[in-house]
Amino acid sequence: MLRLGITGGIGSGKTTVCKIFETLDIPIYYADDRAKWLMVKSPSLQTGIIQLFGDKAYAADGSLNRAHIGGIAFKDPAKLQKLNALVHPAVFVDGENWQQEQLALGVPYTLKEAALIYETGSYKMLDKVIVVTAPEEIRIQRVMKRDKLTAEEVKERIARQMPESEKVEKADYVIQNDGQHSLIKQVLQIHQAILELKA
Repeated sequence: MLRLGITGGIGSGKTTVCKIFETLDIPIYYADDRAKWLMVKSPSLQTGIIQLFGDKAYAADGSLNRAHIGGIAFKDPAKLQKLNALVHPAVFVDGENWQQEQLALGVPYTLKEAALIYETGSYKMLDKVIVVTAPEEIRIQRVMKRDKLTAEEVKERIARQMPESEKVEKADYVIQNDGQHSLIKQVLQIHQAILELKA
């Protein structure tokens, strides 16, 4: 079973591309979603997050106060680094457990969807990486609409990520999500190429 990663900058459309792979019965591990789930469900992670961000890190109902954490973490690189140092190892273990479950199902390959595949070094554990790319202006518009942020706030977040050009350079496969190229066609071509690798 091959392990693939799928990544791209904020607003590039990774999730949309993943949904197409799902229609081909490819299992997908959504690392960022699992991270959010673990931050609420793992007692040791919760303790570490409260130590970093204070009691306001969690709402009264136990849910994660993402606005509070994000507001601090995106302005303080040291805090963001410490948060990542807490969350990434937990997600890694969770992801490995998930991979073992997929092995039993006999699928040709799995996809790990994560924003920081290169930054965290997790690409070293993957056979191939797909990078989803989109023009910055489109990405800014998408994130403003999705996360109710200003253009400046989105640009700040983009600036904290590895430049998209660098990700594209490192990629094994690139998907253009610019509204000009068919996403379905690109996904099918990559799917076919991966099945041929397995053959």
